[in-house]
Amino acid sequence: MDTVDVRRLAEWLNEAAPPLLLDVREDWEHAIAHLPGSLLIPMGQVPARIESLPRNRPVVVYCHHGMRSAQVAAFLLSRGYAPVYNLTGGIDAWSTQIDPALPRY
Repeated sequence: MDTVDVRRLAEWLNEAAPPLLLDVREDWEHAIAHLPGSLLIPMGQVPARIESLPRNRPVVVYCHHGMRSAQVAAFLLSRGYAPVYNLTGGIDAWSTQIDPALPRY
């Protein structure tokens, strides 16, 4: 599985063709902090909602620290989605390295 770190993702989001950001955390976590423009589909709902994800765009999956998102990224890859990336360190890494104003939990 491919990974992307927060610094590279920050650059990528400013490019002409940014990836889809898939937040697989729970609603309450998303309410605390999330990346702008991300699509929230909690991990347990991904199998039922997989068809709502585009197949013609790179997907970066993220969670709190990168564990749940790695599982979801592997699942998406097994279902033929590509390219799919796991965000190394999750939103916590984003908070510490990119946007310190983003709340941590």
